[in-house]
Amino acid sequence: MSEVKKIATRESYGNALLEIAKEHDDLVVLDADLAAATKTGIFKKGYPERFIDCGIAEANMMGIAAGLSTCGKVPFASTFAMFAAGRAFEQVRNTIGYPHLNVKIGATHAGISVGEDGATHQCNEDIALMRTIPGMTIINPCDDVEARAAVKAAYEFDGPVYLRFGRLAAPVINKDDYKFEIGKGVMMKEGSDVTIVATGLMVSSALEAANKLAADGIDAEVINIHTIKPIDEDIIINSAKKTKNVVTVEEHSVIGGLGSAVCDVLSEKCPTKVTKLGVQDVFGHSGPAVELLKEFKLDGEGVYSQIKDILK
Repeated sequence: MSEVKKIATRESYGNALLEIAKEHDDLVVLDADLAAATKTGIFKKGYPERFIDCGIAEANMMGIAAGLSTCGKVPFASTFAMFAAGRAFEQVRNTIGYPHLNVKIGATHAGISVGEDGATHQCNEDIALMRTIPGMTIINPCDDVEARAAVKAAYEFDGPVYLRFGRLAAPVINKDDYKFEIGKGVMMKEGSDVTIVATGLMVSSALEAANKLAADGIDAEVINIHTIKPIDEDIIINSAKKTKNVVTVEEHSVIGGLGSAVCDVLSEKCPTKVTKLGVQDVFGHSGPAVELLKEFKLDGEGVYSQIKDILK
């Protein structure tokens, strides 16, 4: 059996920007002294005249991006999630969100899989923060194929978009003919006993868990919610009606993220038991990314064991 290909979605981001730039000269990219890490350096190498390094001044970068968007440009402002959603929140809210400007925020190094950089850089709150901004579209792709498609879709979309990317190489689970649509969830595996709703890096963990559950005679349905906002209500409601038991999995705090978004839908339109798996209201800490995922029970085995406990 061939080994599963793994690519970090931050790499996909840099490569997608370069490809889009070849066809669209209105695309400009901004970074805050992290181009080598966010992979916008790939774009910079190809189009240095359309790349702006703002230095370690993330709030200022968001203001510059906002201004550029009013002059016919499509700016992608890039930095770590901790700084894009955290440090620059007020500028994102007031300078981009409030006037509903066509700015794309490329936030890399999200979640605990940042690894050794530790709790200060492991942003597990960014989805929650961005969800509170009216009109903000939030996309959290699961692999290289979906990430590249998401960047293209964000470029074509008119309005502010928050794109969440990871540092850790993620398994490539989608085929090259994959069709991406903002706001539409993807049925990864049909099932009848329990619904697993996952996003980002956790989609591969959910699929691995589903395979382990199948060996125990448990038929799990797996849904990939790549767009947290606007969320695909129909796919969630239809699955909840079928299985009557929903588990959400995210590499993010269980407060305000995917789990909360799913609960918002089901509590109003299809009351269903929901269990939220993710970062349980704690800070992360330094360590190898793979080991941290195991510690937080967010690898395939961890998700499987937690769902087994839920179904007891």
